[in-house]
Amino acid sequence: MPGFDARLNSMVEEQAAKAHQTPDEYVAQAVATQLMADVTRRKEDHTELLARLSDADIKVAEQSAGPQSVVADPERLQALYATGLLDAPREQVYDRIADMAASALAVPGAAISLVDVDRQFFVSMHGSPAEAPEDRQTSIDRSVCQYAVASGQPLVIPDAREDPVLKYNPAVTDGTVVSYLGIPLIDSGNHAIGTLCVWDTNPRQWTSGHVMTLRDLAQLATDRIFDK
Repeated sequence: MPGFDARLNSMVEEQAAKAHQTPDEYVAQAVATQLMADVTRRKEDHTELLARLSDADIKVAEQSAGPQSVVADPERLQALYATGLLDAPREQVYDRIADMAASALAVPGAAISLVDVDRQFFVSMHGSPAEAPEDRQTSIDRSVCQYAVASGQPLVIPDAREDPVLKYNPAVTDGTVVSYLGIPLIDSGNHAIGTLCVWDTNPRQWTSGHVMTLRDLAQLATDRIFDK
């Protein structure tokens, strides 16, 4: 690979072998998958792209050990973008829901988040005065919510430092998130676009009552977002 040193090229070869692909096939699929995600995120027509990838016998990755295949799903992204909430100004109704979640579960952190293909945008975040869209987002690699979105189920994490996947997340390693509880926000087409989530900088034993309370508040957010 141009620009890769010997070790990086060796790692590509190792991972390609594990995927039963040649290095060229492995790289082509990775590029095609990212290309499809970018075109979809920008709401551009991907008809020609799909046709050319098919002609070249290059497949877009559909399954992954992580959440990215679900996060980058074109139909899910279309549902997300249709809300009009990405980069939208803050609204008091969403701020109130986040504040209620923080108060009800006695946590320092609560947010209504939207999971885009390459970032997580906060519609509202308890305790944060940030107004500008660029100050209300984080890169996808710091997102814990993406795992709730990928599963479509409540994500209950008493101590992320002990979770085999999340313990490597930058938001966990820097101490921002230790315990986490997130409820996916799901539209009528069963697409999870984001979460109502709470977190703490200390371990928490989340109870069924906590989950039910947050689920009820998440329903308020869902109803508002999708005008139910």
